[in-house]
Amino acid sequence: MSDGKVIVCRCNDVTVEEIEALIDKGVTDIEEIKRLLRIGMGPCQGRTCIPIVLGILARKTGRRQEEIPLPRARVPIRPVRVEVIVGGTNE
Repeated sequence: MSDGKVIVCRCNDVTVEEIEALIDKGVTDIEEIKRLLRIGMGPCQGRTCIPIVLGILARKTGRRQEEIPLPRARVPIRPVRVEVIVGGTNE
């Protein structure tokens, strides 16, 4: 990181600065932040970035992390067989 930017979401290359800028503009709902910056939508599904974003939101808004609801999980539109997900046959 030669430019000094701190990456929060490695999957989608989202920085602390981008998150703070949205919060400063009044976006304090984690669902909206997720939609705008695609945090939690990469391969890690938010395991790395969501806790960090919750911490930033808490610090910038004065709320406790426990008061901030987690983003909703969304299941696939069509059911997917487990074998397909783990690389087995799709029959």
